[in-house]
Amino acid sequence: QVQLAESGGGSVQAGDSLRLSCAASGRTSSMFAMGWIRQSPGKEREFVAAVSWSGARTYYADSLKGRFTISRDSGKNTMYLQMNSLKPEDTAVYYCTTGGWNSAGVYRADYWGRGTQVTVSS
Repeated sequence: QVQLAESGGGSVQAGDSLRLSCAASGRTSSMFAMGWIRQSPGKEREFVAAVSWSGARTYYADSLKGRFTISRDSGKNTMYLQMNSLKPEDTAVYYCTTGGWNSAGVYRADYWGRGTQVTVSS
């Protein structure tokens, strides 16, 4: 089992920045990749970004490229999401996940954290 714990959410104004963190524990040796998925009220879950276990490869939702940056500190089993120029539509619960990619190249989350709320006011 893998345990994931997010931190860093909060309430900010449009244009501000936030950095989310996710600490992984447990059977981290079995982890292949980590990613962030978000869910806004009344909407389906949305892939945000993912990073390979080594941290060498990153993947983003097209709509978020340029504003969000995902990274990993393998020595600390921690993943980060730097979010800049935040918009009200970025308001969501952000979930830390670990998983991999299916045969279609779509990120698949196997383990989920409890989520951290990000609220962006206009």
